[in-house]
Amino acid sequence: MKEILRRLVWDQEGQGMAEYGLILALIAVAVIAILGTMGGQIGDTFQKVVDKLQDANNQ
Repeated sequence: MKEILRRLVWDQEGQGMAEYGLILALIAVAVIAILGTMGGQIGDTFQKVVDKLQDANNQ
């Protein structure tokens, strides 16, 4: 039992995974912030693309 606890305390892989988790969380927050500020513009751009595709399909 002591050996298992010692391995858990000194295991470096767990630390690396925690760092990757923090980086992923930071990226997620940045993406959410960008989408929050530019969401309307992105939606308008996609709507223009959809309209053009529908026009091309109807011709």
